[in-house]
Amino acid sequence: MTQQQIQPPRGMNDITPAQIAAWQRLESVARDLFASYGYQEIRVPIVEHTALFKRSIGEYTDIVQKEMFTFEDPGGDSLTLRPEATAGIVRAMISNGLLHNQRQRVWCAGPMFRHEKPQRGRFRQFHQLDVEAFGYPGPDIDAELILMSARLLQRLGVQRVQLNLNSLGTPQSRRAYREKLVAYFSAHRDRLDADSLRRLEGNPLRILDSKNPDLQDLIAAAPVLTEYLDDVSCRHFEGLQRYLDAAGLQYVLNPRLVRGLDFYSHTVFEWVTSELGSQGAVCSGGRYDGLVSQLGGEATPAVGWALGQERIVELLRVQHGETPAYAPDVYVVIAGERAQAEGLTLVERLRDDLPDVYIETNCGGGSFKSQLRRADKSGARFAVILGDAETERRVAGLKSLRVEAPQAEASWDALADELRRRLHA
Repeated sequence: MTQQQIQPPRGMNDITPAQIAAWQRLESVARDLFASYGYQEIRVPIVEHTALFKRSIGEYTDIVQKEMFTFEDPGGDSLTLRPEATAGIVRAMISNGLLHNQRQRVWCAGPMFRHEKPQRGRFRQFHQLDVEAFGYPGPDIDAELILMSARLLQRLGVQRVQLNLNSLGTPQSRRAYREKLVAYFSAHRDRLDADSLRRLEGNPLRILDSKNPDLQDLIAAAPVLTEYLDDVSCRHFEGLQRYLDAAGLQYVLNPRLVRGLDFYSHTVFEWVTSELGSQGAVCSGGRYDGLVSQLGGEATPAVGWALGQERIVELLRVQHGETPAYAPDVYVVIAGERAQAEGLTLVERLRDDLPDVYIETNCGGGSFKSQLRRADKSGARFAVILGDAETERRVAGLKSLRVEAPQAEASWDALADELRRRLHA
């Protein structure tokens, strides 16, 4: 009896070879761009002590209260699959002494985990590119990070996205605003839904981010955070806008833009699209000057952003179609006992001589006809054909697979040069 198939956990998806080309292109473009700006890669664990996220993200956030994958290990420690990358990167900075009299620009990539209701653009395992800068107090680094995100989207070919910008101000100005906001929503408790009532007690700014249509007029009439910014906050925000204006980057000031994590202050921003349904944010970030000291390090200014890889890949698919899958440059057809005995050695010599050429070798046997069908299906431009007769004479057939041309022949010693010439013709 056939056993029942085991499916992946809900909201955790495979990325198949047919889909991977878009992911690899995104990661390759990002890696090169980050390096060009002087950002170095850091890799941190996907599992951290639960206390790290409670202290950084905040006890009253939806993430901590409802969405984290938390478990007890055999030693009795409470561990959590990371729901976001910033806290782990800050922890790594402190643990490894990387902030003592130093400034750091770093980036990382990898999976994050939140127990949410899966939908388009929102999954329980999702992947992010994350960029952070530590030790830079002024708005110039905020501008650099935003401009870098704009350049990444441009290089990828992402279109029709809008940059939303806001300031959460200093903790002092934010506290003053928080009091006004609590008073306002408390006066309308009878209109709040269950989520908003819960947020009112712990994280009232998150009410502004509610998607409940019944609350939108109430939220629209709420006090505006930017009206409560102190002088320090205003100078920082105005400085950031001057940098972006000078660079010619268009943005929209959105006083309702808040972040779901408690550690943000000053600058917050979001790149959004209307082409992915309700999950419109594709890249979000901001400044979090208090987080390093909150997690036990010395007070250090910090700012960063995270980009959702699934959402960018889907947006590129919507706007440009599927990314072409991997295809070899050359497919090697090998048929016959002697050809099989010596063919792989010949192919390895070709790889030595042509390190930048993708060569796929037929394995598993098959007739010449079936192997040529595989060669054509692979997408290769040329087939190298090797049978016993060719092996005896130390030659190989060369067949063009994409344009009409007569089949040629080359000696083994000249094969690499002939392939190089044809591939660059």
